[in-house]
Amino acid sequence: MTVQEKIAAAPKPTGSDWLAPDCHGENFFEIDGSLQSLLGHYLPDDLRRHMTPLYHRLGEIAGTRLDELARTCDRHVPVLHHRDAMGRNRDWIEFHPAYREMEKIGFGDFGIHCMSNRAGVHGWPTKVPPVGKYIFQYLFAQAEFGLLCPLSVSETSALLIDRYADDALKAKYLPRMQSQDMTELMTGAQFMTEKAGGSDVGNSELTARLEDGVWRLYGDKWFCSCADADVGLLLARPEGAPGGSGGLSLFLLPKTLDDGSRNRYRIVRLKDKLGTRSMASGEIIFEGAVAHPISSAGPHPNNGLKLMLDQVNMSRLSHGVRAAGMMRRCLNESLAVARNRVAFGGRLIDKPLMRRSLMKLMVPTEQALSFSLFTAVTLDQANRGDRKAKQLLRILTGLLKFRTARDNIRVATGAMEVRGGNGFIEDWVNARLLRDAHVGVIWEGTSNINALDVVMRAVGKVGAHEDLATALGDMAAGDAIPGQFQGELGGLVKRAVAFAGEVAAAGDEGRSRQAADALYNVTSAVLLAGEGAASGLRGGDARRLLLARMVVDHRLRPADPLSGSASDTALIDALLDERPVDLATAQGLVG
Repeated sequence: MTVQEKIAAAPKPTGSDWLAPDCHGENFFEIDGSLQSLLGHYLPDDLRRHMTPLYHRLGEIAGTRLDELARTCDRHVPVLHHRDAMGRNRDWIEFHPAYREMEKIGFGDFGIHCMSNRAGVHGWPTKVPPVGKYIFQYLFAQAEFGLLCPLSVSETSALLIDRYADDALKAKYLPRMQSQDMTELMTGAQFMTEKAGGSDVGNSELTARLEDGVWRLYGDKWFCSCADADVGLLLARPEGAPGGSGGLSLFLLPKTLDDGSRNRYRIVRLKDKLGTRSMASGEIIFEGAVAHPISSAGPHPNNGLKLMLDQVNMSRLSHGVRAAGMMRRCLNESLAVARNRVAFGGRLIDKPLMRRSLMKLMVPTEQALSFSLFTAVTLDQANRGDRKAKQLLRILTGLLKFRTARDNIRVATGAMEVRGGNGFIEDWVNARLLRDAHVGVIWEGTSNINALDVVMRAVGKVGAHEDLATALGDMAAGDAIPGQFQGELGGLVKRAVAFAGEVAAAGDEGRSRQAADALYNVTSAVLLAGEGAASGLRGGDARRLLLARMVVDHRLRPADPLSGSASDTALIDALLDERPVDLATAQGLVG
């Protein structure tokens, strides 16, 4: 019986029967064949075996309870209370109980904030490698994006304290910042943005004064996410220090002083944000707040911005992972609609134009997943002292943040359109996904800032594109990648790397985004090809080879709007078929 005959024979739907379901109730790990296929590619066998049951567990929670809590928190935003009943200034933020339960899942149950900073989390004998940790973030983001900000920044704040603070500060703060006990946990924050600064941090005006042997802060910060954090890291200019970014020092700001009193800063209001409504962002005025220098302070400070950039770069990687997770949720929601919605006599997924629309969601989603996992593995290698990996990481983090932030918006918009009118209604998850997606092009640098960082600094000053070219060249030469396709990939790598070098050498800022786009797309194409070939050689699903072909054809080749590719239909059919694609079939389709 054909699909059309089955539809004709089925009971005719009425009323709500016509509406397609969403993904709530699914296990977000179990329905993610792409992630499962890549675990063996990017995780050592012992780590994969140990973590897989935990990924199953978080996947189930993300698709059920966490998803419910996230929807509740989006409707019940944090509320700032300036004074207590006795008229004392307390500046405390009231969160809905659902938010506290989400914190328990992220910080307490799974220890996402500390598993890569201390040994023993989830019974793993050493620190969990970054790639293992970021998979937790990827799954968590499919249900809740906002809380990943405090989870991530608590981790990176502790990391900076561990790397650069003195022993006394480490002993005082690190045990509680790396705890999973919710009764003793101290959360972290990063306060950088000022009215005069924004992306140009060198304009920062927050002043640090040494008064009776104690450093105190005066001024304000304009956008402080995780405004209720127990420990904040921030940049301030000591009195007498020079202007520009070189005059800034890095300070640790405790919320509560040793005597139990509230530190002297005020949260004057919370931001009324487009997205990430669950997490509190505010404006803070400092009125002599006690702060502890992490970098040397005084007329000749050690460059605090350079130290803070460690945290910024880690946050950029986390943003890329979060974007990958959110795009996966958007894709899964769209597939649920397309496979279940019947219109014009058939399922939507069988309509040719819908199939092409789904490809516009699938390709960037899979690019983001591959790029995120590869960057996380590179971070681990860099942390182990690999010089080439450090060079490679320098360019990968900026590329990941630059492109995934923009793709996330396009995918969220496309997923809303697939669901139709219901996608515009707050009862469904699409509206929140779209709102939250937009913050990615703001936090940790706009698209322009990230593109300039990649091309003018990572390429122009460090030459990281040459290390990228070497790494991609080795990957593109895999035996299972068809020879002609190997040649295409190799040629595109050379062109993209040469173009980025040309733009950087000319100081041509206007073409920086074009160069960054090319580097991201060619890198992801090579990653996808290598992953698909490796899986196919193991007898697994080789469909990522087909995704590499799609990236090359649609993101790296000139597009003629008056012509079409007949080969697309075969690729789309294979990618939307839920059955695995064997290696021989994939090789034949990519040419």
